[in-house]
Amino acid sequence: MASIDAQKYSPAEDTEIQQWITKAESLKSDASDSVLDALNNDLATRSTALGTKPSKADVALYESLAPLVKSWTLEQRTGQQGRPNIVRLVDFVQNSPLFGLSVADADKVAVNADEILYVKPPVDAKAEKERLKKEKAAAAAAAAGGAGPAAGAEKTLVDRTKEAAAVVVEKAAEVKDAAVAAVAGEGKPKKEKKEKKGREPKAAPPPPAPLSPGLIDLRVGHILKAIKHPEADSLYVSTIAMGDKPGTEDTTEVDGQICRTVCSGLNGLVPLEEMQGRKVVVVCNLKPVKMRGIKSSAMVLAASPKIKEGEVDDHKGPVELVNPPEGAKAGERVYFEGWLAEPEKVLNPKKKIWETFQPGFTTTDDLEVAFDAGVVEALEGKTGLGKLVTESGGVCKVKSLTGAQVR
Repeated sequence: MASIDAQKYSPAEDTEIQQWITKAESLKSDASDSVLDALNNDLATRSTALGTKPSKADVALYESLAPLVKSWTLEQRTGQQGRPNIVRLVDFVQNSPLFGLSVADADKVAVNADEILYVKPPVDAKAEKERLKKEKAAAAAAAAGGAGPAAGAEKTLVDRTKEAAAVVVEKAAEVKDAAVAAVAGEGKPKKEKKEKKGREPKAAPPPPAPLSPGLIDLRVGHILKAIKHPEADSLYVSTIAMGDKPGTEDTTEVDGQICRTVCSGLNGLVPLEEMQGRKVVVVCNLKPVKMRGIKSSAMVLAASPKIKEGEVDDHKGPVELVNPPEGAKAGERVYFEGWLAEPEKVLNPKKKIWETFQPGFTTTDDLEVAFDAGVVEALEGKTGLGKLVTESGGVCKVKSLTGAQVR
């Protein structure tokens, strides 16, 4: 992500920046609970005021908010009624070189990522949908029960008896008509013999999909928040929106977005603040697994130096997250050029598709993530590099690692 000085903004973005600066200025005279709560909600799905781009608007917000946040209690920051998204923005601006503030440590707002009093419980989208359905059915039944004799009064025994008698009379008339028709030669029509149909041949099973890294469901993911795993020192637990539809298995609704919970072994390798409110590339069709009691339903792609023959992978890094192109949207399809295919719904662990193709995931001298067909034994005879691109056309990159392994 480029610094403020290197950023270019569209006219619409310039207008939005000015609006945010005006809002930041107004906070100096009106920082009521309602104003701050609205701002906290606005920042729930934004890493910066513009969404992902840094701008002068973030600096203006920081200058107005930092004195407030510094005076807040821990309950006001991360309690159940707290404003954690405002705290996150202040901490991001004061520590990131993108904004060029160079705030002295003594002047910074002290933020401890481990001191989180309340984490909003995820909403089970499927259960919530079922609850709303039942409520709607109950309301419809109540409305239907309101109609009836005596302007909505419950039907009496006499009313119900009259209705039942009317049904009996009607059925008797139908039987009488049928008897008269039979005497007149209009009896029951003869059953037509059904033509015997030959058994239709079973449809041939579809041919197996050709081997391709396109069978792996790669998408742009937006990390809404990340915390340390309570039971594992090496893991982060992230809440990531990746374009799933409501009701998709293993998803929850957070701040109006359908998300998955993802555990990543990045604690100690990637700073926790770099995991907040950012875009990443995720593998979406691996079979969910439980990691120290928390089900992980996807995987975040990251690059690290290749292990040389004879070396042991000590998982000490360095590690760099794969960055989608600027402007990529959560849920956007990501694929290797020349290898576009329909991904499998869930990768069958027995087929080892991920294990087959992951060794070909690498980075180039231009820091672009690519697939090298020449190193995958199952693709014997095929060579060449295919860049990892989004549907909108941008290339996914890493910060500095060349010739790295990506997994």
